[in-house]
Amino acid sequence: MEFKPSANSEIDSWKEVTLVYNSALKEVGTKLEILNDEFQHVHRYNPIEHIKSRLKSPESIVKKLKRHGYESTIENMVNFVNDIAGVRVICSFTSDIYQIAEMLSNQSDIKILSVKDYIKFPKPSGYRSYHMIVAVPIFLSDRSADAKVEIQIRTVAMDFWASLEHKINYKFEGNAPVFIKNELIECSKIISELDDRMLSLNEQVLQYNNVLEI
Repeated sequence: MEFKPSANSEIDSWKEVTLVYNSALKEVGTKLEILNDEFQHVHRYNPIEHIKSRLKSPESIVKKLKRHGYESTIENMVNFVNDIAGVRVICSFTSDIYQIAEMLSNQSDIKILSVKDYIKFPKPSGYRSYHMIVAVPIFLSDRSADAKVEIQIRTVAMDFWASLEHKINYKFEGNAPVFIKNELIECSKIISELDDRMLSLNEQVLQYNNVLEI
């Protein structure tokens, strides 16, 4: 059953939305930590550098609804805003991203609603990341409900670029001059090349260690 707000007052409904989506963040965060611990146990390697989570503010949700032509109601928030709850997973290497995505997909209680691979197919701005919209079950005292969570998985380098790109565009209120946009795209290409080189270097290190162990 997909999460539906209660029929009480709007304040109580928003409190319920906050409760359910905060719980969803905890569920996904715990799953990721367990997978990371298991990976360390089996492979002696942690693919996850760190995890960030956030709940979208009511103001941001209202802006998004208006931008897409929806009324600002609790029901519309739940039905049409997929990133109320968001988790960002920062990895060391590009290969880690796809491993984590696959491990999450194999969890029996996670429903994959959509996937957008902005690594293989970057946005025109140069943005690179791997996005998943998933639904996780939240068990309350009298019922269970599925809550949607947006999971963004990216490397440290991708996160560095995305963070600075956001700050630069914020200063220009989303209307940065063309020469700045072009420079950001070039920086994104450099970041991608760096990720590829670091992945190749890591693979060479692993091969070298394997030779030493034989």
